Amino acid sequence: MQLANTNRTRARGLRRASVAAAGLALAAGLAACSSGGASSSSAGAGPLAAASGAAGIAAALQQPTTLTLWAWAPQTKDIVAAFEKKYPKVKVNLVNAGTATDEYTKLDNAIKAGSGAPDLAQIEYYALPQFALQGALADLSADGLGSLQSQFSAAVWDSVDIGGKLVGLPQDTGPMALFYNKTVFDKYHLAVPATWAQYAADAKKLHAANPKEYIGNDVGDPGFVTSMIWAAGGHPYSVSGTKDVSINLQDPGSVKFADLWSPLISGHLLDPISSWSTQWYTGLANGSIASLVTGAWMPVDLESGVPTGKADWRVAPMPEWASGQPATSENGGSADSVLAGSKNQLAAAGFLQFMNAGPGAQISADSGDFPSSNAIINSASFLAQAPAYFGGQQINKVLAQSASSVMPGWSYLPFQVYANSIFPNSVGQAYTGRSSLDAGLQQWQQQSASYGTQQGFSVTSKS
Repeated sequence: MQLANTNRTRARGLRRASVAAAGLALAAGLAACSSGGASSSSAGAGPLAAASGAAGIAAALQQPTTLTLWAWAPQTKDIVAAFEKKYPKVKVNLVNAGTATDEYTKLDNAIKAGSGAPDLAQIEYYALPQFALQGALADLSADGLGSLQSQFSAAVWDSVDIGGKLVGLPQDTGPMALFYNKTVFDKYHLAVPATWAQYAADAKKLHAANPKEYIGNDVGDPGFVTSMIWAAGGHPYSVSGTKDVSINLQDPGSVKFADLWSPLISGHLLDPISSWSTQWYTGLANGSIASLVTGAWMPVDLESGVPTGKADWRVAPMPEWASGQPATSENGGSADSVLAGSKNQLAAAGFLQFMNAGPGAQISADSGDFPSSNAIINSASFLAQAPAYFGGQQINKVLAQSASSVMPGWSYLPFQVYANSIFPNSVGQAYTGRSSLDAGLQQWQQQSASYGTQQGFSVTSKS
């Protein structure tokens, strides 16, 4: 059920890495990033303030320019090649600086040092506020890219519109859905759960029929927990301005999730193994893990990681909290941003437009990433895909519906990377029997609030 790094290092939000790694220090040096930090240079392509709009970008793309891009998504190489073919005067140096916290630590250090930062960086949605609210990312609306808003869903656009500034363009998304092993469900006469109450009932029925089989697995993952709270209508985090933060992990959505999930944990109805482990792949292959609640990027990973499951798996909508009221959330995904210190902001903005609102978006979708572009999601060719792995089911129709049902208005903390890193020692204790889930959420809130206060934020911790 958890979102994490895979052997394909896909661009959909690699949250497991952030759980184990130490959080980034939110030094005040981030705010000084506009003094310069990008190592590249250009002739005639000044910062966004020097010119604006399509004309300024078009002119910049005709100047000899070198851009440095930090990104881990494998398909980015093909996008860069297509961009350079169309704009031969612009050279893009693609650097894989690592994923998740590995990249963010390097980025933080380069910004504080005032040198070595790239012109552009791929940043997961949960980490964007950490850089955006400190002034590290350029406001793309100043160059007219705000006009692209209609190309994306409201929920996805919310993720890149932070503090009234457009700090990136969406690359890929992960609307949640239920991936289930139809062979296992049929064997035990389980109905595909339309509600979470039915999901819990299926969990009990399946495990009672065969104690070695589970409806899913979970050992605690912050990305999954926040996605579940989001889908339950929760708003545990809110940010006003750049310093005022409110945390309430006892809000109705958080309570709703805890009330559902606690009995599954205490009743040992979830396989206690980590996602992306060898045991996890084995469980998915032999049917002992019967379903996954995760992002829409999962199909290509099932196909590559569990080839023997061909024709066994299907996709269904995420179970509903209230029957007849679809509500989903995002699990993973990333955006691409221009660093405020880049000397090539117009050309960089042009690359982002090509990558995420132009030909690059189709290249990304063709690689298996779930697209952020409404045009691609709603296209007849995308919706008609019927992979044999899923028994010929037109799975994108289900996933597209999930994308349209994502609850709007979600916010992450401006120090979410750190908050995720302390999850194992707070909420994670509930999975080992040393705490209740509700108590773990309260502890997570307290520890996160304490850290935020230490970093200079004005934090209100509600109860």
